[in-house]
Amino acid sequence: MTQLADPPTPEETEALDAYSRAVIAVSERLLPSVASLRVMRRTRGGQLPAGAGSAVVLTHDGFLVTNAHVVGRSDTRGRATFGDGREERFEVVGRDPLSDLALLRSEGGGLTPAELGDAERLRVGQLVVAIGNPHGLGGSVTAGVVSALGRSLPARSRRAGRMIDNVIQTDAALNPGNSGGALADGRGRVIGVNTAVAGVGLGLAVPVNDATRQIVGALMTEGRFRRAYLGIAGGSRPLPPRLARRLGRESGVEVVQVVEGSPAAEAGLRPEDLVVELDGSPVTDVGDIQRLMVVEKIGAPVPVRVLRGGQELELALVPAELDA
Repeated sequence: MTQLADPPTPEETEALDAYSRAVIAVSERLLPSVASLRVMRRTRGGQLPAGAGSAVVLTHDGFLVTNAHVVGRSDTRGRATFGDGREERFEVVGRDPLSDLALLRSEGGGLTPAELGDAERLRVGQLVVAIGNPHGLGGSVTAGVVSALGRSLPARSRRAGRMIDNVIQTDAALNPGNSGGALADGRGRVIGVNTAVAGVGLGLAVPVNDATRQIVGALMTEGRFRRAYLGIAGGSRPLPPRLARRLGRESGVEVVQVVEGSPAAEAGLRPEDLVVELDGSPVTDVGDIQRLMVVEKIGAPVPVRVLRGGQELELALVPAELDA
């Protein structure tokens, strides 16, 4: 005999209603700000379909953000369809494959911009709502929680690769075509741009934070985001115990490869060097180096402290601009 579950208590019913009200409020607020993208690519025979995805409206006058992998090459054009049936042509203003972000400009104005939040304030277990507009089917809404923070996601351009830092992991289901859509908090503020499905029940989003805002601003004004470049490949390695105690940290970055003719090669860095400090900042993993390679470092002398054969050395390095 099947045992029936006990009916929900008034407290449980009220909690469910509160959850539903929160998701509904976020959906109603953001659906007008999320567009469906039909991506076209120019060929000798004309324009051909090249993919689909979603995008989030940033400004009244037509700027939208999406994933770089959704739009592909920088000469891409297409059509953006909104929840009210409105359709506008768009072109790619700029793209940054190494953050998987791209900025679009639609021809029409009078759009409804989303409010941006700050992913740095998120906590594991917090309610999030994923909103996309896959294939122009009137919007797709799923809800869940922040499963984990601080994840990394590999990204590549034609000439370079790096890790996207502080990626948000959520169990809110991401449907096909949701890439480039919004991940929002319980107040309807966009705190991430949905970018990948990592497995069953696992979605990843590029965080909206100070670094993201800087990238979007650069794409809006310059059409690209500039980064400094060292020319090394490496990985985290434990420090010798004595050095670890003195520095107060456990690891540095071992140089595995030095690109010929790169700033690192010209500075005298060698394979098996252990980088422990860059421009006065501690280095424990590759992400620490990536975070320091900002545009202000291009062409500026940067001291790098390494451990080589048991001896500490300080080398002078001048980063170049990364040609992505």
